[in-house]
Amino acid sequence: MAYLEPASAFASGTAREVPADWALQGEEATGFSPLEWTVIALARRDRLSSLSAPGPLARAFGSVFGIGRQSVLADPRLEAIRRVAVHAWHRGYTLPVSEIKRFLAAGFTTGQFETLLASISVKRVDRKRR
Repeated sequence: MAYLEPASAFASGTAREVPADWALQGEEATGFSPLEWTVIALARRDRLSSLSAPGPLARAFGSVFGIGRQSVLADPRLEAIRRVAVHAWHRGYTLPVSEIKRFLAAGFTTGQFETLLASISVKRVDRKRR
């Protein structure tokens, strides 16, 4: 990627290389991979209770009756996106600060966070209209 200096925008041969860290500020900083979009879509069916650890009584009933709790995703990055997506599907823009911090600590950007919330809110409004 290159840019032209404003003073010589029409001069030929004055293009310079853009620093590498600038290249991440475009579309890549707000998008998700296909796998991450799949996790976001699947989180629509998860309950809020899937985010909390089961208590002693729930573990006892689970072992007696064979009822298992939904397991968390093995990849911490995907689990962070799933947790935020579950909250967003159920509560909209009302998310716990701890989940936002976990999402950002997993390596996601604020642009990705805004993209996730905006895409889920559009789907929630469409679902309510039907």
